[in-house]
Amino acid sequence: MTAYQRYALYYAPSAQSDLGQFGNAWLGRDPVKNVELVRPVVKGLDADDVIAATKSPTRYGFHGTLKPPFALKDGQSLAELEAAVENLCADIPPVTCGPLELKSISRFLALVPTDPVAPLEHLAGRLVRDLDDFRLPEDAAAMNKRRAAGLTARQESYLVTWGYPYVMEEFRFHLTLSNKLEPAHLERFEASLAALIAPLCKTAFVISDICLFGDPGDGKPFCLLKRFALKG
Repeated sequence: MTAYQRYALYYAPSAQSDLGQFGNAWLGRDPVKNVELVRPVVKGLDADDVIAATKSPTRYGFHGTLKPPFALKDGQSLAELEAAVENLCADIPPVTCGPLELKSISRFLALVPTDPVAPLEHLAGRLVRDLDDFRLPEDAAAMNKRRAAGLTARQESYLVTWGYPYVMEEFRFHLTLSNKLEPAHLERFEASLAALIAPLCKTAFVISDICLFGDPGDGKPFCLLKRFALKG
């Protein structure tokens, strides 16, 4: 069995869905099989530019973060984590939000669900809180790296308590499509992607399962390990 340095709980659409087919192809990787995919031809964008602009999200796979990556605490096992996630998901119903929309967030592009998003925020909060006993606390170097971006008092409190500043009230769900881009590149990518994404933004956004991802470390790509249905 492959050893993973960290684990994370993400939303990742099925590879058979329209959203999954788009997202995996856009990032050029299938996170289940961990193989490269042929990227779509997008009018107005050069293939090499797309690869360069998606380097970071390609490593993580097409996803929306629910519980950020964490190392397992000593004494905890992957099997125990999986059992806890399965039990928790049995108590949480599927989540329905408004349609996705293409947005720029701090100079990167993402697909973001529209209102109502409160049930999605509740889902993420439960995963962060109820599974925290599995999380090995961040070391000082990792925490200081987060602080270098500049945190509010509440974000600092969440960093200390939960190991990540952007949880609970600071949580903003998004499906990342790019690295941070310079303004001119951001505008060009947004304009070029608009028509390609439009069919994905016409219906409600539904989360009916969540995924456990593993990080092998050393910059290697994250892998989708297991899906858990929401049943509550």
